[in-house]
Amino acid sequence: MDKIVCTCGNVNPAGTLLCESCGRPLNEETKDQKIVDMRYEGSARRSQTYNKTIVDKVWNFFSSVKVGVWIIVIILVAAAIGTILPQVFYVPATNEADIAAYYERIYGTFGKLYYELGLSDLYSSWWFQGLVGMLGISLIIASLDRVIPLYKSLKKQKTKRHISFLKRQRLYGIGQVEQGHESLSKAEEMLKTMRYNVKREGNAILAERGRFSRWGPYINHLGLILFLFGVMLRALPGFYVDETMWLREGETLSVPKTDGYFLESKEFIYETYSKEESEEVFGAAIDRVGTIAKNYQTNVALYKGPDDAVAGNNDNLKLEKEAAIQVNKPLKFDQFSVFQMDFRLDELASMTFQLQDKETKENFGDFTIDLANPEPVYDLKNGYKVEILDYYADFTGFEDGVPQSKSPLPNNPAFLVKMYSPEFPKGETSFVMIKETLEPLGENKHKIAFQSVETRDVSGLTIRKDLTIPILLLGGIIFMIGVAQGSYWNHRRIWIQQLEDGQVVIAAHTNKNWLSIMKDMDAVSDVANLPQYEDQQDLDSKAEKEEGV
Repeated sequence: MDKIVCTCGNVNPAGTLLCESCGRPLNEETKDQKIVDMRYEGSARRSQTYNKTIVDKVWNFFSSVKVGVWIIVIILVAAAIGTILPQVFYVPATNEADIAAYYERIYGTFGKLYYELGLSDLYSSWWFQGLVGMLGISLIIASLDRVIPLYKSLKKQKTKRHISFLKRQRLYGIGQVEQGHESLSKAEEMLKTMRYNVKREGNAILAERGRFSRWGPYINHLGLILFLFGVMLRALPGFYVDETMWLREGETLSVPKTDGYFLESKEFIYETYSKEESEEVFGAAIDRVGTIAKNYQTNVALYKGPDDAVAGNNDNLKLEKEAAIQVNKPLKFDQFSVFQMDFRLDELASMTFQLQDKETKENFGDFTIDLANPEPVYDLKNGYKVEILDYYADFTGFEDGVPQSKSPLPNNPAFLVKMYSPEFPKGETSFVMIKETLEPLGENKHKIAFQSVETRDVSGLTIRKDLTIPILLLGGIIFMIGVAQGSYWNHRRIWIQQLEDGQVVIAAHTNKNWLSIMKDMDAVSDVANLPQYEDQQDLDSKAEKEEGV
């Protein structure tokens, strides 16, 4: 595109509103403005200059502040929708089929639709990560579109400016001054004492202070970009892990998302406050709720095994360390942390039954079912055996004659069994629950009689690994630096020039806090006997009111 040649001879990039050298307005719209827009020093922004190629259109789209705001709104709405139902992380299921069934069973048709639309795993979904990426692209392009031309303009701004530039500043004054050269020298000295960076070129002075504050918003953007980059890294394998595992006493399980690590629960300890030892602090609360936890911890052993190691076979496992995991005192290893987050007391571990004759109560043998891993057949000798046809760990009743289980946890175990004996080699079918037994295929001669139960405590552990924290922390620090930089400082500039006819012009601009720069100008004017200035914005406001009247 054609470059713009100013009257002063300076060649400006296409789209420039104010000459980069002298400050003259370069188009009719700018010439008609009484107060010039100084946000970007009148420099040429790419988004307002080029609009031909696809690259130009993409650049212009993402450089728009409105587009960035709409992306933020869409992300906020999506995040709000993600809180309507629990995310997959909180669902008590281990595979996709169970998860899908859970949402449909608990929340009905809405839950099924919620899951199928991917809202149940919202924050890891490709489209949510895409929105976050678009926000990052918008921040990068919007920042580059503004900061590069602004930096160039401020870096090569001239001390001496054309009168058309000065009189379009919000604070402006002109008048005759006796001994103008001496007044300029006094003004120069006063501005230096006020910690302004003063440049003088003949009869022109440019005093500048706090330019670094102009970069505050772009420092904000840099911090946000780093923060969003850290958030997106969490979607990549190996950078972020947040998993839950339930570990029963005496059980050894592989630690999710780790490379060959296993945890064994040696013991779970649960302690509560007694009313005698904490009468003053927890007395009323104990009366109201019964018990208050004082400490709950899991004593564990951490093992490391080869790639083909499996839970339950400890022969190839090497003990790494033993530790007590408490709230806020995690077990740490290989960039992972294991936190004590929850517990379940007295979960059913095993149930012992007896095969009996219903009439005579004759005992044909006892058998114990491990509720975590029941065996398919229990051989009781002498031709008697019991076969587990189906197991319902958390039995909730029948639906159309079919037994239902709410979860894989053994909260209310029920069994569909077949009892074999010499009299009934084809077996008798029975549905066994804790408090009753059903005979779906007719009356049986034998029955399964409940004998005893064993319980054990279960620890709810959270496994965390987060390599993005340094990036998120750095992004947050940079963002706060930008906030402070843009909020507590301001960019002030004061121009003082003596014209050829002897008149002295004074003009000033700041990006905020006009009251402060007015005080500075008053102080300089008093010392150097400079002409009075006016706030041209106030004059415009008064003129508009008078016209309205």
